[in-house]
Amino acid sequence: MVTITHCETRDVRFPTSLDKTGSDAMNAAGDYSAAYCILHTDGSHSGHGMTFTIGRGNEIVCQAISQLALRVQNKSLDSLVADWGKTWRYLVSDSQLRWIGPEKGVIHLALGAVVNAIWDLWAKVLQKPVWRIVAEMSPEEFVRCIDFRYITDAITPEEAIKILKESEQGKADRIKDAETNRAVPAYTTSAGWLGYGQEKMKGLLEETLKNGYKHFKLKVGSSVEEDRTRLSIARSVIGYDRGNILMVDANQVWSVPEAISYMKQLAEFKPWFIEEPTSPDDVFGHKAIREALKPLGIGVATGEMCQNRVIFKQLLQQGAIDICQIDACRMGGVNEVLAVLLMAKKFNVPIVPHSGGVGLPEYTQHLSTIDYVVVSGKLSVLEYVDHLHEHFLHPSSVKEGYYVTPVEPGYSVEMKADSMNKYEFPGKDDVSWWRSGEARPILEGERI
Repeated sequence: MVTITHCETRDVRFPTSLDKTGSDAMNAAGDYSAAYCILHTDGSHSGHGMTFTIGRGNEIVCQAISQLALRVQNKSLDSLVADWGKTWRYLVSDSQLRWIGPEKGVIHLALGAVVNAIWDLWAKVLQKPVWRIVAEMSPEEFVRCIDFRYITDAITPEEAIKILKESEQGKADRIKDAETNRAVPAYTTSAGWLGYGQEKMKGLLEETLKNGYKHFKLKVGSSVEEDRTRLSIARSVIGYDRGNILMVDANQVWSVPEAISYMKQLAEFKPWFIEEPTSPDDVFGHKAIREALKPLGIGVATGEMCQNRVIFKQLLQQGAIDICQIDACRMGGVNEVLAVLLMAKKFNVPIVPHSGGVGLPEYTQHLSTIDYVVVSGKLSVLEYVDHLHEHFLHPSSVKEGYYVTPVEPGYSVEMKADSMNKYEFPGKDDVSWWRSGEARPILEGERI
């Protein structure tokens, strides 16, 4: 029996603001960061989880992780996973911590890190990747992972079991697809950051096109003129009639009327969808945008900033989105994601996870595999950004346009010790990059 003895947190930040990796209309210069959680045990394994941020505030999430992790200290792994839904409810039920949520914000970000670290530990003990643990569950075991409070008006446990039983047809073949790296097609955002110059963007598009990608996403929202120029360049590379798909992402920068007006001026470039056109909490705003853009053939996607299953429930119930973009750690870890996968299946909305950040492709490759193999039974696509994978023991990778299905035990986000030490903030003298002269432009620069 494995028992969790204590939690260690690490504030790890990568200086991506220096080259504008990750830049968009709302976030001009982020430093991709991990609020990192390590659950130490009395055995040979430890559980690793993280939540993604873009710099300042990462230390606040680490403090929240430390507080939440006290609820699993001195508990056995067996007792935590025996009834996962009950454990998840227990983790969100510290009334004093819940008060500064509830089930949203910094506390929920921290929850994602802790819950995912438990899944990572469990997977290591079982010597399986997380996706395979879920794939081998019965429908009843899958459903017991979920806290259905607040969502039974959209889906009940009984409905969920029925959906999963119906999806068992063809499941064995889909597992074979996963085993042969044909479960999760990839799309790329690597060329689309708003801070990249036109030549760099064009070169990266040409490179990724040669590497077999068919789906390309660009950031928009700076100005109509600039975006029309950038999208013209993109279409000159990927074409209109070669089976390549273009997507655009505004990262919440517009009001509802602005989003509709702006996208009408980009309609000629035939984007598949506009991602995050307005506030992530505005369900009816998304619905209005969707209804206005539907005649133009442009869909609406959102989810990377959706704080919990309740917002997703409303987006799906109201018919406000065409694409459901779950995030692996903004929600409360694997368990809450499973709830959204089921709701999306019921409302027939495809899952296209958010993966634009450090550690996110490592996480979401498991979630997309679960969706394909266990829930939806349909191929979708998953975002891939070609940054910072070298810092992980088992980095995600793409081959021939598909994610290589993870086979190593765990949840794939265990970071190399040297990387954590080098990029820990504020870090130690003569060890951390943040103590060097190279860090001064960020530390002493204007805060944006």
